[in-house]
Amino acid sequence: MLCPACSASETKVIDSRPAEGGQSIRRRRECEPCGQRFTTYERLEPHLMVRKRDGRLEPFSGPKLAAGLSAALAERPVSGSEVERVVALIEDSLHAGGPQVTSEEIGRQVLGRLKELDEVAYLRFASVYKDFQDAADFSREMAELDSADQ
Repeated sequence: MLCPACSASETKVIDSRPAEGGQSIRRRRECEPCGQRFTTYERLEPHLMVRKRDGRLEPFSGPKLAAGLSAALAERPVSGSEVERVVALIEDSLHAGGPQVTSEEIGRQVLGRLKELDEVAYLRFASVYKDFQDAADFSREMAELDSADQ
C-alpha cells in the first residue's frame, strides 16, 4: 500500500475492523517513513453477475432488488422485514445457481415470491416485467392468478 502523502510503500496496519455492515474491512494504516496515517477499505468484488436482456453483464445488486420489490409493494400491508426476507431468499437461490444469472431468472423468482406474498404487488411487477400493453394483458394475468388459486 502506497502512502498518499509520500508514496512510500512501507506502511503498517494499526487498526482493522468490519465496516458497512460487515461488507467491507476498514483499516487504519501508518506510513513508517513519514508517520502519516490514512484509512483504506477492502471490499469483495461481486461474484454474482447479471446478464441483462441486451447482453451486458453487471454485478448483482441486492439493494436494487429490494427497491424493485418495495416499489411493487408500495402501499401494501407488507413489512420491510418481509421484503428483506424475500430479498435474502432470492439472493441465496441465485448464488446457488452459479456465478452468472440472467435478469429473466431474477424476474421469474421475484414473480414467484410476489405471487405468494401479495397478488396486487405481483400484478404491478408483472405489468413491468412482462411489458403489459393494455388492459387485456392485466385481465389475462388475473385469470391465470385465479386459476392457480383453485
